[in-house]
Formats: sequence, C-alpha cells, structure tokens
Amino acid sequence: MDKYLYLNELYDFYKDLFTEKQQIYFEAYYFKNLSLSEIAENNQVSRNAVYNQLKIVEKKLYAYEQKLKLKSKKAEIKELLKGNIDDKLLDRIDTIL
Repeated sequence: MDKYLYLNELYDFYKDLFTEKQQIYFEAYYFKNLSLSEIAENNQVSRNAVYNQLKIVEKKLYAYEQKLKLKSKKAEIKELLKGNIDDKLLDRIDTIL
C-alpha cells in the first residue's frame, strides 16, 4: 500500500493523540500537499522543525497501530461482515468504526 495513503488512514484513527501543531503540519503536508518550506513559512518556523515534527508523527502512527491495531481490526470486522449484510448497513458500520 502506498505510504501516504496508509499514513492518512492511520491518521484518521489516531489524530486526536497529536498536538495541534503536529496536526496542522501533518494535514498541510499529507492532505494539502504543501512543501516543507511552505508549511514552515505559513507557521513561521524552520523547515527543519516541520520535518522533525512530521517524522515524529509518522513514527508514532506506526507505533500506535502496532500496539492498538485499530485499522487492522476495522478491516477484519468489515471482511467478516461482507456478504452477510447489505451494503447500506456495511456503510453505516464503517462510519461507526
């Protein structure tokens, strides 16, 4: 799986565990596709500060998933339910998870 897509999916589960600045930097880089320099300029910090925070977030996302497995569990639940319920209910369950 593409690294960016995987990190975005993990971020959906764990974003509330990060500081506001970490969220701003991550979303600017991964969602808005801004460069490190653009993010640094927008937030009046150094490019290196943005880079370091992004690396911290990435490392923590992998660690959280390794320990908590929320993304993996969601995928497993969806797979178990597939074929047993209609798509509308599966979508509703997906929203809850």
